[in-house]
Amino acid sequence: MKDLVQSVKPRVFQQRGGKVTRSKVWLKNELIRVGLAESLSTYVMMSLGLGSVAQVVTGQGAFGQYLSINLGFGLAVAMGSHVGGKISGAHMNGAVSFTMCVFRRLPWKMLPLYISAQLLGSFLAAGTIYAVYYEAIHDYCRGNLTVTGEKATAGIFATYPAPYLSLIAGFFDQVTDVFVLSMLLLCLMALSDQKNKPAPAGSEPAFAGFLVLLIGISLGSNSGYAINPTRDIAPRVFTAMAGWGSDVFRAGNGWWWVPLVAPPIGGVLGAGLYKAVVELHHPHLSKAGGEMVEEAVPLDKEINTIENMCV
Repeated sequence: MKDLVQSVKPRVFQQRGGKVTRSKVWLKNELIRVGLAESLSTYVMMSLGLGSVAQVVTGQGAFGQYLSINLGFGLAVAMGSHVGGKISGAHMNGAVSFTMCVFRRLPWKMLPLYISAQLLGSFLAAGTIYAVYYEAIHDYCRGNLTVTGEKATAGIFATYPAPYLSLIAGFFDQVTDVFVLSMLLLCLMALSDQKNKPAPAGSEPAFAGFLVLLIGISLGSNSGYAINPTRDIAPRVFTAMAGWGSDVFRAGNGWWWVPLVAPPIGGVLGAGLYKAVVELHHPHLSKAGGEMVEEAVPLDKEINTIENMCV
């Protein structure tokens, strides 16, 4: 235990002429701090995002429409980014973590920790929203928990393809969604270019949220734009355990593996294209006033939060 938690150190504060002693305890192990921050970030993002879906579905249009879901997830990404951005980078997305490992921005040995933390946060968020909307869900579907059909409710928690979408088309839809999103997010790195107008410090989570919103309102109708394997599989497993059964894996001709496999492919493609077309050709240093001045922050030194592809 002493390796995990640093010893309690008293701190003294002056308050109205008297001394008030408060104890400060913090985790010493960096891996635990990162895992907890990533789990909490994902939990916050998923709870708010899934909550927006549950409200629209169970409210039958009285408490929002499709745009509400897009706004909900966009703002949820921004809030989640603020929760753990300084600790773990708040990836909140297995495709982001995988892509960062591929491009050496995150050690491969850290990938299991990030994936596990994201799965835990997503699973707990699904459980939370199910508990909060339990009566609303059962009232809406009259206690018949179904995956497809007019009163289907499994889509509150995980993504499913539209009836017209084939499995192959859905796979490329997911790859394209993440590809476009990763391109947009990585292009935000240009905002750190000192020859341009850099984004104000601390504004990265808001930009990430806006980009998720943009993807939702432009590319979300085919399959719900999961663009996040850990966001999709953990709530899907929860629904299988909570009463929807194995249909959550059979629906859409076995759709479940598409949002699990396609997003990492799209993330690597988008990041690779940006690197090949922009980053490798960008001048990093120039002389100004006799000193070497960095004109652009290398991608591997940029704030991780701006890279979230995280619905």
